[in-house]
Amino acid sequence: MLGFLLATALMIIRLRNLFAVIMLTGAFSLLSAGLFVIMDAVDVAFTEAAVGAGITTVLFLGTLSLTTSREKPATHQPLLPIAVVLITGAALVYGTMDLPGFGDPSAAPHQYVMPEYVSGTETQIGLPNIVTAVLASYRGFDTLGEVGVIFTAGVGVLLLLNGGIGGRSRRDNSERPAGKGAALSPETDDKKGPDHA
Repeated sequence: MLGFLLATALMIIRLRNLFAVIMLTGAFSLLSAGLFVIMDAVDVAFTEAAVGAGITTVLFLGTLSLTTSREKPATHQPLLPIAVVLITGAALVYGTMDLPGFGDPSAAPHQYVMPEYVSGTETQIGLPNIVTAVLASYRGFDTLGEVGVIFTAGVGVLLLLNGGIGGRSRRDNSERPAGKGAALSPETDDKKGPDHA
């Protein structure tokens, strides 16, 4: 699975056709969802498939309809951004060395937080699913904040696609040449009055 993810990421980097890149990012998201299923994180896999492969792909395609289908070649070598990415990536990889092993029962969260969630889900919340209890009750404000962030991002994307508040209709009216379907309103000459031609 990791090999497929790496191959897809390399193809995304190399391609210049934006439609193919969008399709490959959707495939990358589906592969990530499959990896989450293998790691027994089915709820995260559902979210990744719905948001990453579904909504994000639709928004990318909507954006692509407003621009060209091919990436413009860079006019200079982006050495500074590449250096920043490499340094940040190396720091993140170094930070993962201090993480506990995958599924380690002796990890810190499993010692004091997880037992409370497991025991309290049935008695305090009354739900059979621990994940639902954690997201909806124990970390309800965190979930509410995430929903607010997603909603704000969605509104922002829609405004960008429509050209701002009042966007597309206002832009169409301003770009429409005079005499070709422009809205005409009856006007009178105040000096001559309505009786004069």
